[in-house]
Amino acid sequence: MSTTNTAAPAAIEVTLSRSAALRVYLEPRCLRMLFLGFSAGLPLMLVLGTLSFRLREAGIERSTIGFLSWVALAYGVKFLWAPLVDQLRIPLLTRWLGRRRSWLLLAQTTIVIGLVGMAWTDPRSHLTAMVVFALMAAFGSATQDIALDAYRIETGDTNRQAAMAAMYQSGYRIAMIWAGAGALWLAARGEIAGIEGYQQVAWSFSYLIMALTMGVGILTVLVSPEPPRPYSPPMPSIGKWLETAVIAPFADFFRRYRYQAVMILALIAVYRISDIVMGVMANPFYVDMNYTKDQIALVTKVYGVVMTLLGAFIGGWVAMRVGVMRILMLGAVLSAATNLLFAWLSTLPPEMACSRELAEHSAWLSLLGKNFIGLVAVVSADNLAGGLASSAFIAYLSSLTNIQYSATQYALFSSMMMLLPKWIGGFSGLAVDAIGYTQFFIATACLGLPVLVLIACVARWQSPASASNSPPNNIATE
Repeated sequence: MSTTNTAAPAAIEVTLSRSAALRVYLEPRCLRMLFLGFSAGLPLMLVLGTLSFRLREAGIERSTIGFLSWVALAYGVKFLWAPLVDQLRIPLLTRWLGRRRSWLLLAQTTIVIGLVGMAWTDPRSHLTAMVVFALMAAFGSATQDIALDAYRIETGDTNRQAAMAAMYQSGYRIAMIWAGAGALWLAARGEIAGIEGYQQVAWSFSYLIMALTMGVGILTVLVSPEPPRPYSPPMPSIGKWLETAVIAPFADFFRRYRYQAVMILALIAVYRISDIVMGVMANPFYVDMNYTKDQIALVTKVYGVVMTLLGAFIGGWVAMRVGVMRILMLGAVLSAATNLLFAWLSTLPPEMACSRELAEHSAWLSLLGKNFIGLVAVVSADNLAGGLASSAFIAYLSSLTNIQYSATQYALFSSMMMLLPKWIGGFSGLAVDAIGYTQFFIATACLGLPVLVLIACVARWQSPASASNSPPNNIATE
C-alpha cells in the first residue's frame, strides 16, 4: 500500500499510560475547550431541540417542525465558507485578536443577535421571522464551529486530540443541559399562573437569558492565546487566493487518501444518521407523550446529558488506550440499537403517562408513571452511546486533517456528517404522520446498518506502519 493511501494517521493510534491519559484533561488547552465547547453547544440546542419543543407547544404541525429542522443544514454546508474563515482577515478584529479568535468573536456576536430575535418573535403569528432569526443564529453557530475546530486542532498535538475532544464534548453537553433543561425550566418559571398552553412571554424570558450566557464563550475567546500558524505568503491575486484557500485543501485530502477518500467521506456522511434523523422528532414525541416541561428538563436535558458526558469521557479515554476504530464500531452499533428502545417506549399506552396535574402536584409522585421510568432508562442508554461515539468520531475526523488547511478540511468533514442526516430528518414529521412513532424509530435504527459495513472497510485499509509518513495534522503550543 502506498504511504499516501492511509485512512488515518498512525499517531491517532498511539496509546498513553493510564495516569498520563488522565493528566491530559487538566492541561490549559483542554480546560479551554471545556468553555469553548459550551459556547458551541448552546446555540445548537436553541435552534433545534428546544425550538422544536417550543414550536410543538405553540401548536405548529409535526410536518412543519420537520421541515424547519432544515435550519440545521447551515451546519451541513459550512464547508462552503470555511475557506474564508481559514484565510480571510477581518478588518481591525484580526489585527487585535488574530485570525482564529477574530472569527470566533464575530460568529458569537451573530449568535447573540439571532437568539435575541428569536426571544421576541411569536411563532404563532410570525413563523417566518422566527425562521430568519434561527437561520442567523445557526449561521453564526456554524461559523463558530469552523473556527473553533481549527483552533482545537492547532493547539494540541495528535495524542491529545481525543482528550481535547472529550473536554469539548463535555462543555458542549453542559451547554445542552443549560440550553435544554435550563431553557425549559426558565420558560416554566416564566409562565403566568392560570393561563393554559403556549405563553410567549415565558419563552421570551428564557431565550433572552440564553443569549446572555453566550458571554461564557466570548470571555474565553478574549482571554485565550492565538495559536501559531504556518507561514503563508501574501496572495498576489484573487485567482491565486482561490487556488490556495479553496482548491488546495480539498486537493490535499484526495491526494493523500486517493481512492480511499471516497469511502472515508461516505463513512463520515452516514456515521450519525440513525440518531440525527431520530432526534428531529424526539421533542415532539415527548410533547405528544404528555410529559411536562419539568419532566423533560430533568430526564432528557439534565440526566441524559450527564450520561452523554460519561460516554464522552469513556470514549476519549478508551480511544487513547485501544485506538479509535474499535470505539467507532461500538458507538455505531449502540447508536442504532438504542433507537429500538424509543420504539418500545412509544408502545406504552397513553393512559400510563403521568398527567400534568399529578406532576405539578408532586414531582416525586410523577416518578411513579411507567412512561417516566421507561424514559429514564431509554435516555440513559441513548445518551451514553451517543457520547461514546461522538468523542471517538471527533478524534477520528481530527486525525484526517492537514494543519495547513485545518479549518477548511475539518469543516468539510463535520459538514458532511450533518448534511445527509439533516436533509432526511426534514421529512421525519411526514414519516411520523404516515407510519407512527414506533415504526419511525425502528426505521431510523435500520439506517445505522450500512455504517457498520463502512467502518469495517475503512478499518481494513488502516495501516499504522504506512501511515507514519502522513503529513502531521497538529502542533503543540504548550
